[in-house]
Amino acid sequence: MNTEQQIATFRETYAGLRAEIGKVIVGHEAIVDGTLIAVFAGGHVLLEGVPGLGKTLLVRTLSDVLDLSFSRIQFTPDLMPADILGTNLVMETPDGRRVFEFQRGPVFAHLILADEINRATPKTQSAMLEAMQEKQVTAGGELRRLAEPFFVLATQNPIDQEGTYPLPEAQLDRFFFKLLVGYPNAGELTEVINRTTETATVSLSRVLARDRLLELQRLVREVPVASHVKDYAVRLVLATHPKTETAVSIASQFLRYGSSPRGAQTLILAGKVRALAQGRFNVSFEDIQAVAQPALRHRLILNFEAEAEGVTTDQIVAQVLKDVPKTVEAVAA
Repeated sequence: MNTEQQIATFRETYAGLRAEIGKVIVGHEAIVDGTLIAVFAGGHVLLEGVPGLGKTLLVRTLSDVLDLSFSRIQFTPDLMPADILGTNLVMETPDGRRVFEFQRGPVFAHLILADEINRATPKTQSAMLEAMQEKQVTAGGELRRLAEPFFVLATQNPIDQEGTYPLPEAQLDRFFFKLLVGYPNAGELTEVINRTTETATVSLSRVLARDRLLELQRLVREVPVASHVKDYAVRLVLATHPKTETAVSIASQFLRYGSSPRGAQTLILAGKVRALAQGRFNVSFEDIQAVAQPALRHRLILNFEAEAEGVTTDQIVAQVLKDVPKTVEAVAA
């Protein structure tokens, strides 16, 4: 299969996934696109929004259209690491001997729904941290590899802080995208009511199998990025570092820390997926700009002044995109 055929296949597969998810999910096009981009890039997603907006339904629908194993973990304060990873149990053999046998936990699946992840204690959150970054876990005294591909799609509620444990910056940085799920408009809400209060049922088709998904992920890595586009992504990330030569004024005023190098990696990988989804085999400036908000919003740490004035990381990223020119020549000018 030549490159043009591979691009066409990727675009058709991406469009097919969107269409199948659209049978269940009303609106939320940007959220669906962000989730699919992360899946093809091999990253994890944090979905933030108030209850009832369809976050969990989106992940369940994604598991229905992908031919992958699926596990749901409902995070609670009393959840222990062993409840996620698994544990050794004493089993009796047919000849009467007792042996330890490892019983795998729900993390041993391709697609993990980590529901209300901020309700778990730091001890349990740290168990997810190794799984998300290394795609392996230490359980039962042994190092165990997780299934490939491996995705964590986590949800959290931003308004209910009672009994929650905010995710540490190190764990937030492991998420490829942070997507903010907004409230539907009147038309979308009407459609939600129609779909959920009547007798019609939706039949979903499996669009993508595991092996094919792995092939498309490898194709994403092969997409070329021109040096000036790569340089633009680097300058965007460096512009978020306060009190440095490369910082834009809003970053120095309102940020304690800027984006980690993972922010630049995410911009490039997400830009590659977006380019392929639109039928192109090269990444443009527009691709980088389109993915900047979900890629960087959770990687910026606000200072006290920003908290006091109600400045958000989204506002800072938007200003960074305005202040950082696309080319070095424009910088010199």
